[in-house]
Amino acid sequence: MAGELTLSPVMSDALVILGSAGIVIPVFARFRITPIIGFILIGILVGPFGLGTMVDQVPWLSHVTISEPDRLTPFADFGIILLLFAIGLELSFNRLWQMRKLVFGLGSLELLIIGSISAAFFGYINGMDTTAALALGFALAFSSTAIVLPISGTRSPVGRAALSMLLFEDIMIVPIIFILGALAPSATGEGVSGLTTTLIQGGIVILLLLVVGRFALPRLFSQAARTKSPELFLAASLLVVIGASLATAATGLSPIVGALIAGLLIAETEYHGEVESIMEPFKGLALGVFLITIGMSIDLMEIWRNLGEIAAAVVGVLVFKAIVTGSLLRMMGARRSTAAETGVLMASPSETTLIVLAAATSALVIDAETAQFWQIVTAIGLTITPVLAKLGRVIARRVEAAPELPEEDQHEARTIIIGGGRVGRLIADMMVAHEQPYVILDSDPDVIATAKRNGYRATFGDAVRGDALSRLGIEQAPALVLSMDEPVLAQRLVGKLRAAYPELLIVARARDTDHAAALYRSGASHAVPENLESSLQLSEAVLVDIGVAMGPVIASIHAKRDEYRERLEIEGKLSEKPKLRTSGAQAEV
Repeated sequence: MAGELTLSPVMSDALVILGSAGIVIPVFARFRITPIIGFILIGILVGPFGLGTMVDQVPWLSHVTISEPDRLTPFADFGIILLLFAIGLELSFNRLWQMRKLVFGLGSLELLIIGSISAAFFGYINGMDTTAALALGFALAFSSTAIVLPISGTRSPVGRAALSMLLFEDIMIVPIIFILGALAPSATGEGVSGLTTTLIQGGIVILLLLVVGRFALPRLFSQAARTKSPELFLAASLLVVIGASLATAATGLSPIVGALIAGLLIAETEYHGEVESIMEPFKGLALGVFLITIGMSIDLMEIWRNLGEIAAAVVGVLVFKAIVTGSLLRMMGARRSTAAETGVLMASPSETTLIVLAAATSALVIDAETAQFWQIVTAIGLTITPVLAKLGRVIARRVEAAPELPEEDQHEARTIIIGGGRVGRLIADMMVAHEQPYVILDSDPDVIATAKRNGYRATFGDAVRGDALSRLGIEQAPALVLSMDEPVLAQRLVGKLRAAYPELLIVARARDTDHAAALYRSGASHAVPENLESSLQLSEAVLVDIGVAMGPVIASIHAKRDEYRERLEIEGKLSEKPKLRTSGAQAEV
C-alpha cells in the first residue's frame, strides 16, 4: 500500500536493543543487580530460541525479536574493542611494565596449565584425538574479559590479578587460532608460515603505532580540544580506536590488540580523562549488544534435553578452573582472600572460547555437535559470572576476613580518606593533631595491615563500589579526601560521588594543574595540585632563608595559593568570572 511504513530489520533490531537498555539498566540498578545478567536474559527472550519461535503464529512479535543474531556481530565485536580501549586508558606503559611478571608469569602459567590438563582429560579419558582435545582444552581455559573486568575493575588486588591473566589470554588468541589451523587434518604447513608472517607484520605495525601515536595523538587531541566541539573530540577518539584496530586486524592480529595500544597511548596524554568520559556510553551500549548476542545463543530446550550432562560440564569447568587459578595465585604470594575471589571470578569460560570453538569447527578439528554442546556450556558460564563474583566475595570473607572497624565506630561521623599511602597517612596525622575523627579506606590489604600496625584507623574496601562507602557512613561524613595517585580513577570517583552526594565536601589530590581543573569539572570541592604545593613550599623556604620576614612570606604564599585555586576553579567552569581581591588600596583581578 502506498505510504505504508515498513520497519527495516536493522531498525527493528535497534528498537529491541535500545528498548532493552532502557528497561534493563534502571530496573536492575534499582535492585542492585548487575545489568550483565539483564542483557543476557533479554537476549534469551528476544532471540531465535525465545519469542522468535512464535513469530510464525504471532507476526507482530517480529518487531520485538531478533531473528538473525549474525546482524549484531559487528556491534558486539565493537563492544569488545571499546572495552580493551578503556582498559588501555586506565593503564599506562609504566604500569604495564610493572605488571610484566604477572602478565607473562601468572598469565602464561594459568593458560598453559588449565589448557594442558583439560586437553589431557579430553584426550585420555574421553577418547578425543589429540588435536581436538588441545583445541577444546585451551578454548575452555580462556576467561571473559568483557564480563570479568567491568565487575572487578583494574585497581583492586583481585582486579590486577584478573587483568594480568586476561591480558595474556588476549595476546594468545591469534597464535592459538593459527596453531589450530596448522594442526587441522587438511593443513599443508601453511599455518605455521602464516603465523610467522603475521607475527612479523604485526610487530612492525605495533611498532609504527607506538612511534606515530607518541607524536601524533597529543597534536590531534590538542586541535580537537581547541575547537570546543564535543562532536569533533568524539570523532577523533573513534578515529584513533577504529584506525588502530583495523591496522592490527589487517596483519592478522586481533583488532583488540590495536584498541589496547590506542588506549595506552592516549593514557600518556593529558586528554585521557576526557576521552574516557566521552567514550563510556558507547562502550556500555556496545557491550550490552555483545551480552544480548550471548543470550540469543542459549537454547533452553536443548539445555532441558541434556540437563544432566550440561550441568555436570558447567560445574566441572568452574570448579577445576577456580582451583587451578586460586592455587597459582597462592603460590605466587597472593593473600588467601584474593586468591579465592579471583579463582572463582575467573572460573567461567569466555567469549573467546566461542571464537576458538568456531575456528576449530571450521578447520574440522572439532565436530559440530561437540562444539554446540560446549558453546551452550560457555554461554551458561558467561551468564552466571556475576553470580560467581558475589560467591567469590563471600568465600573470600570466609577464608580471610578483611580488617573491620570496631563496632562502636561504624556510625560515627568522620572524614573518609581514600588511599592509605604516604599522603593519606599524613592527612590522618593532621586529623589526629586537631582531634578530628577519620577513617582510611584502601583496597590493598597489605596497605591496610601496615596502617593498622602503625596505629591508624583503617579498613579494607573498594571505594568504587558504593557499599564500602555506605558502610563507613558517607551520608553523615563531614568530608571525603581522595589521596591516591590515580588520576583517571580519582576523576571518575569524584564524578560518581558528586552525583550521589551533591552536598558532600570532596577534597582531591591532583597530579598537576590540568588534572586539578579536570577534578573541578567532575565536581571536586577543592583540588590540590602536587606541583603547585611543592613550588610554594620551595618559595617559602628560600625567601625565609635569604632574610625575608616570615609573616609577609606566609601571607604571600596564602595569596598565591588562593590565586591559583581561583584560576583552576574558573578553568573547571565553576565560576563565570574571577572574584576581586584587594591588596592595600589596589583591587586586582
